[in-house]
Order: sequence, then C-alpha cells, then structure tokens
Amino acid sequence: MTDRLSRLARSWDEAAEGYEQYFVPRFAPWVRAAVQTIGTSLPDGPILVPCCGTFPELDLLAPRFPDRKLVGLDLSAEMVRLARARAAGRAEVVQADATELDPAWAAAGVVSVFGLQQLPDPAAGIRSWYDVLRPGGRLCVVYWPEVAEETGPFALLDKVVGRGDSTWEDTLVPALHGAVIERDELVSFPMVHPDAAAYFDAANLHGPLRARALAHGDAYIADLRRRYLAEAPAGEWTHHPQARLIAVRR
Repeated sequence: MTDRLSRLARSWDEAAEGYEQYFVPRFAPWVRAAVQTIGTSLPDGPILVPCCGTFPELDLLAPRFPDRKLVGLDLSAEMVRLARARAAGRAEVVQADATELDPAWAAAGVVSVFGLQQLPDPAAGIRSWYDVLRPGGRLCVVYWPEVAEETGPFALLDKVVGRGDSTWEDTLVPALHGAVIERDELVSFPMVHPDAAAYFDAANLHGPLRARALAHGDAYIADLRRRYLAEAPAGEWTHHPQARLIAVRR
C-alpha cells in the first residue's frame, strides 16, 4: 500500500463513527439517486459498491434486489466494521483497495457514491469498475467535482484550503470508451449544517479534511479553522451543492 493510501485508510478509520452520524444522513439524497438510477433490469451477477464506507447504499439496494448478492468494498477497517454491522447478514463486506476491481467479479451492477474523487487515479478507477460488469450491466457513480458550488460551506473550504486540479474530471468519460452513457449530469439537493463551526469540525474530524490533518498537523488545521470561521456567516447554513452523476451500461 502506498503512503497516500495508507494515510487515506487511517483518516477514514478515525472518521468512521462521526461520518456515519454527520454525513450519511446529509448525503442520503445522492445515495437514493444513485440506487434509483441503477434500475432493476440487470443481468445475473452481484452488485458491487466500491468505496462503500459505512454502506448506506445497502438499505436501499437490499429491498430492491432481495435475491441478489450485494458486496461492499472499502479500504478502511473501521468503515468495514460499521458496514458489516449494517449488513447484518444481508450482504458481504470486504476490506479491499477499490482502485482496481478484479474482473472475475462479473458484476451485474456497480454503485459508488462519493468515493471516486478520493482515488489516486479516478479515471483508472472508473474504468476498472466498468470492466467488472457483465454485458448489459450498469455502473452508476456519484462524486463531488472540484467545484461543487460557487458559494456555501464547500466553496469556502475550497477557498481557505485551495482548490485542486480539476483536469482529472475531463478524463472520466473518455476512460469509459465503449460504454453506453445513459446519464451524465449534475445532481443537487439541499444540505443543512447547524453552523459553520459544526461543518468545519465535521469535515476535519469525520470527513475529507482528516487525511489533510494527518499530513499537515494540528497547527495547520487550527489556522484553516480560524480563517474559515472568519469568513463564514453566523447561524444555520443551508446550501445546494452539486454532485456529478455518471451512469453507463455495458
């Protein structure tokens, strides 16, 4: 495992409990959109959920596909522990690097929500997820683009941290050459945070800032927090971030 993947796994180990409590309820509309998009008319084979985290997709997939094998995969041991608790015999959960799936899975479907943007090579990842599909199988991926909103908590965090290079996003559809693109669009839902401090602390302790905190230390995070709160509005904060949904059929 590379240093980056090791740090990523550790960050989500530390974040897992809080992620389940804070972010899973707020991300639920996008999970629902992904599961609905995968449809019900699929070939034989399992449905895979790479980067499953605590596996919230399962609560929607299990009743939709009661007789089908469902498999969640995640790098983080703590995420896997919580996912197995949620699965309670309804699905298999595997601790594994989801950046490259074994085509031997011969899957009917692949669903992944908010994992793709964390991979070291998202284009290679999405191609790997597509390549495990049987003919007629479907892949639905929802991820946070580099610019999910122009104003709001995410946008302010991008401002104080610095936005990353978004050119990787342009490589995703070309990486899916040969696929039938059924949907490629931005999907937005409202999200509410008690206040700016609650969101920043959740992002730091239970979300995407945790890996950065491990890499740069407490003083760095304290400075980010100070600058973030200095520019944030007071009180409850509602925003409408846009995630990108890509759905393809093999």
